[in-house]
Parts: sequence; structure tokens; C-alpha cells
Amino acid sequence: MSIGPANSWKVVVWDDPVNLMSYVTWVFRTLSGRSVDEASRLMLLVHNEGRAVFATAPRERAEMIAFRLLHHGLRVTLEDV
Repeated sequence: MSIGPANSWKVVVWDDPVNLMSYVTWVFRTLSGRSVDEASRLMLLVHNEGRAVFATAPRERAEMIAFRLLHHGLRVTLEDV
């Protein structure tokens, strides 16, 4: 879910000890429209590496994406590109 490099921010999802991997995969699929395989690959990246970039977008869009992920109970931060 990349929107462009100018003034872009990374939406980073962090591993946590609370959410099940199946739930995280479901959230990724629901919020981004990713396939099961893409969402699972991203979830495993979060699980194995401790974090993964969910999306890169302009600041306002990145904040909205982060808010939606937070609303679903995931740990999220924004990073300037």
C-alpha cells in the first residue's frame, strides 16, 4: 500500500505478546485488501523480525492507517521516510 515517496511516512506494525497471528493476518487483510498469502507473509515478518512496514503514505494518510490499526489493538508507530 505505497502511495508515493514525496513527504512519505512509514506505518510500522510491531510484534506484541497479545494478538494471535491469525487475528493480525485478518486485520491486515481487512484493512488493506491484501491476499491471504500477502497478509500472512507480512504477519510473519512482524512475528519473526519484531516489526514490519505495513504501508508508506503521505502523513495524513499514514496517520489514518495507523489509527485504524491501533483501533484493532495492534502496536503501531510512524517513521519519516
